[in-house]
Amino acid sequence: MNRRTNHDKATDVLDECCQLAVLQAIEKLLQLLTEETEGNGTATVGSMEAVPRAEAARDAVVQHALRIMESRLQAHGAALGSPQAVRDYLRLRLANGECEVFIVMFLDSQNGLIACEEMFRGTLAQTSVYPREVVKAALKYNAATVIFAHNHPSGIAEPSRADELLTQALKQALALVDVKALDHFVVAGDKTVSFAERGLL
Repeated sequence: MNRRTNHDKATDVLDECCQLAVLQAIEKLLQLLTEETEGNGTATVGSMEAVPRAEAARDAVVQHALRIMESRLQAHGAALGSPQAVRDYLRLRLANGECEVFIVMFLDSQNGLIACEEMFRGTLAQTSVYPREVVKAALKYNAATVIFAHNHPSGIAEPSRADELLTQALKQALALVDVKALDHFVVAGDKTVSFAERGLL
């Protein structure tokens, strides 16, 4: 029994190391791409043409990383037992959004990721979220639990009173169909705030 427990712990450590390596590689690539486009600060036709290419390359890197992390989360449901793994994924997905986006992670009874869906997209300062649509999606995926997340393009990760009221409304609506809300994350830049850790859920 101890051998199996030690093996599980070792697997968890390897998962965290792999996730960290992915993030470090992404940050290094983004840094190199930024340096390439900035050059010596002189704006030339060539450098201006390079900006869209660099932005496209950055987007491709992020999307590739998201696919890797999604596949790992779906293949190893236990990875969601690590709050940092969830934070890393959400930070990659939401950190640089120019408008507010509300996503829901749908989980099975073992907290394995079934799907992660962008449910609503709004303006720079707000998003309209409809509990009925979230409940319909949870039933579609046959989810047992969910994690909510949205970004604050302002760069301030503190949850608003409206965020708190919305979370409670979603929690109550989902409870009617026996789906539990595990957490709600607010992402702003490289900062994430967990409602569960704040005692707001």
